[in-house]
Amino acid sequence: MPVLLCHILLDIPPRSRYPLPVNSSLQFDPLTHQLTGPAGSLPIAPTDLLAHRFLMLAEGQCLHGHIAATAQKYGYCRQRYYQLLQNFQAGGLQALEPHKTGPKSNYRRTQQAVLQIMRHRFLDPEASADVIAQKLRQTHFPISRRSVHRTIADLGLQKKTLHPQSPKPTPAAAHPARRKAGPPRTRRRPEH
Repeated sequence: MPVLLCHILLDIPPRSRYPLPVNSSLQFDPLTHQLTGPAGSLPIAPTDLLAHRFLMLAEGQCLHGHIAATAQKYGYCRQRYYQLLQNFQAGGLQALEPHKTGPKSNYRRTQQAVLQIMRHRFLDPEASADVIAQKLRQTHFPISRRSVHRTIADLGLQKKTLHPQSPKPTPAAAHPARRKAGPPRTRRRPEH
């Protein structure tokens, strides 16, 4: 797999407060996570998605590269590149921060559904999660058996299962086949 490097040219006017050499180039290698320039390198943590996204946008917008190839180099598709660019233009660097994906709330295990699960559990403590889920679906609560099971576990409403303990074995006498026939043995006293 060929390693593609990002070259960023910084053309900062000489009257800048922090003068840099004109036309300094920076290179970022997403495989080694190093941003390298004329004076040294700066490691960027592989888990720092914010920095990676910003460098991708800088490379794509400032170097006039092929957007699809740039996005692929950083592990994104072209559509996601443009979504991130739009977010950055609207909200700045904070808008590139990754957010948690997925539903933001329990849309299946609503408060009403949880109350119904509790009601069915108390009315029939022997009912399984399958039975409770079926009863809830019949009353227009779209819920799965697994969601019912999770709710029961979260609320601590599961049945206590007592494992039957086997009785302790009584100390048995010596095995009958090993007994010798004859008078019981007596100890001899040592002679002095």
